[in-house]
Amino acid sequence: MRELRRLVHSPHHLFVFEVCGRLLSFTRAAEELGVSQPAVSLAMRQCETAIGQDIFERRHRAIRLTDAGERFYNQVSLSFERLLQAAREVNRGDEEHLVTLSISTAFANYWVMPRMTRLHRSHPNIDLRLQVVDKDVDLEYDNVSLGIRRGRGNWPGYDSASIAREEIYAVASPAYLAANARPTSLEDLLTHQFIHLEEPFRPRPTWRDWFESFGVDFVDRGEGLRLNDYALVIQAAMAGEGIAIGWRHVTDSLIKKRLLVPVLAQSWITGEEFHLIWSDRTELSQSAQQVRDWIIEESKAAAMVRLP
Repeated sequence: MRELRRLVHSPHHLFVFEVCGRLLSFTRAAEELGVSQPAVSLAMRQCETAIGQDIFERRHRAIRLTDAGERFYNQVSLSFERLLQAAREVNRGDEEHLVTLSISTAFANYWVMPRMTRLHRSHPNIDLRLQVVDKDVDLEYDNVSLGIRRGRGNWPGYDSASIAREEIYAVASPAYLAANARPTSLEDLLTHQFIHLEEPFRPRPTWRDWFESFGVDFVDRGEGLRLNDYALVIQAAMAGEGIAIGWRHVTDSLIKKRLLVPVLAQSWITGEEFHLIWSDRTELSQSAQQVRDWIIEESKAAAMVRLP
């Protein structure tokens, strides 16, 4: 906690940062917080000084998050959501509107969190609690309403709905590609620095699998950065550490923000899909049904959006 106090200085800075990062406007943030615009600007300068990184790019009448600011905002907003859920749980006497969703860190950060405002706007009384896990759990045993799984949709004891086909491509940050010769072919890509995902519990396609899908041999010599959580892989890629495997349904929003870019035109549709699942033995509450239907509709909307 001492290091946190040293890096943050004041919890108030985090509240101000969340509003600024969400609204991308110091003026509008000041209006929401009920303070002056210079006070907001000063708080963010103090926050940047403490962290040692610029978290905003200041333009004429506009601001945007830097790469570091985007990563920081994702974590702060997710932490605030968890704190809000905990406060609601303590403050509320019944759990009629409580819905738990078991998901990975990456899916929480880059799929659910950017859509939370729309969920709260559509269903303001629902208390959606995110259970971030590193392996698939038994929803009924752990008293979890909904979960996300990769597969073909045929799990005994569960109903399911496909929310995304598995499509994988190579992604990197614009800074990495600017500093390194951009590959022009799969063979050329083999000469670059790779970021590897090594999930301990859930099998996921590797770089070898990806290259083999295009008929190219990949020899893993143990080089490159190796991480056991996909959210860390994405953060490392945005930081310019190398080229990562990009699951389209997770990285689409980052591609649109130019935090990541596709490295080559090739993408691999594996035949697997990501499904929303729920127990077929326990009837979902009305709130859980609403969250289920909302996630399905959001996934359909995302599938209709094409990258430029």
